Amino acid sequence: MKLTIAIYQDEDGVYIAECPAIPGCVSQGASQAEAESNVEDAIRESLAARAELGLPLTVSTKVTTKEIEVSV
Repeated sequence: MKLTIAIYQDEDGVYIAECPAIPGCVSQGASQAEAESNVEDAIRESLAARAELGLPLTVSTKVTTKEIEVSV
């Protein structure tokens, strides 16, 4: 199964990885590679739990992007 993940670095330097197609499927790591490996484990566990509960394995991830202006 191919899934898209997003990885970003937070303000503390930790890499956060998430799989938008699986709600709540997030992990982290000290490096991008570690975060990716950890989220792969999280994805496997999430898919198994969703299957056991009879939930759809993934949800639609159609994303709309839009630029907005915010006053500060």
